[in-house]
Amino acid sequence: MKSNGVFHGKNFIISSFIFIIFLCVLASINEVRFDALLKFGQCAFTRSYTQNSTNSTAIASSSSSSSLSSGEEIRILIGILTIPDHYHKRHFLRLVYGTQPLVGARVDVKFVFCNLTKEDQKVLVALEIMRYDDIIILNCRENMNKGKTYTFFSSLPDMLVNETNTSHPPYHYVMKGDDDVYFRLQNLVDSLNPLPRQDLYYGYVIPCPSMDPFVHYMSGMGYLVSWDIVEWVRDSDIPKKHLEGPEDKVFGEWLRDGHRARNRHNAKWSMYNYPEPHTGCTHELWPDTIAVHLLKNQEKWIRTLNYFNVTKDLKPSKLYHIP
Repeated sequence: MKSNGVFHGKNFIISSFIFIIFLCVLASINEVRFDALLKFGQCAFTRSYTQNSTNSTAIASSSSSSSLSSGEEIRILIGILTIPDHYHKRHFLRLVYGTQPLVGARVDVKFVFCNLTKEDQKVLVALEIMRYDDIIILNCRENMNKGKTYTFFSSLPDMLVNETNTSHPPYHYVMKGDDDVYFRLQNLVDSLNPLPRQDLYYGYVIPCPSMDPFVHYMSGMGYLVSWDIVEWVRDSDIPKKHLEGPEDKVFGEWLRDGHRARNRHNAKWSMYNYPEPHTGCTHELWPDTIAVHLLKNQEKWIRTLNYFNVTKDLKPSKLYHIP
């Protein structure tokens, strides 16, 4: 009986040991299966997200070379088309854009006009350049819809690409803007981060009800293109043959006729007209704004700047008291 007890005891130990090994093997197999399932789920999610992102941009870039390298900041040039005599407006806009903090980008705001024609302009504009270095003077006669926009874009490559500027391209994007638009620079940068760096046309689609950036063109309040399109405007004969007409519409026609801008992004309704008077092109101010257009007087500017609380970072001091 004793020997039988020992025999049964050994069998129990051996059986338990085999059962434990079985459990360990089963756990390992399940862990591998779980990891594989997790990776599959992550892959499926990534593909789905990429497809959704592509849809929002209309056409995704076909080359990974259009992406920024790791750690590289987006470089954007915003050309505000104005006229030489608008001194006070330029000083005001310098406050508006010079006090906006930025992360992950370099945004240069330049004021763009044609040749100076008055003695006072030659002195006062020269002083502005000496103090702020934010003015581009084009070789043209002042105009709105007779080629000024073409002169702006076509002049940039020769102006900006030189021996002292080693960055290529000097800017990833160039935007044409009006001087009655408030651009929120960080929101603009954030919206550009996932977009292609080449063959891009970005803005507020005209007409107002349209959401399709391939049907018509982007509003002149502020449209942006990638640097390769800037170079194309300079080199192509298409823009040279069609200079006159509403400048934003004409620009869109250049791209259509030249089969450019395969990548297009409609920034509506983050870009819109000021709420009053109410039209189909506007809505109330809201936090996700990139640009507000038609700020034609100081009252509208002040209401807009108050809404976005632009003075929230004002540091307290004994030198002033602002209630």
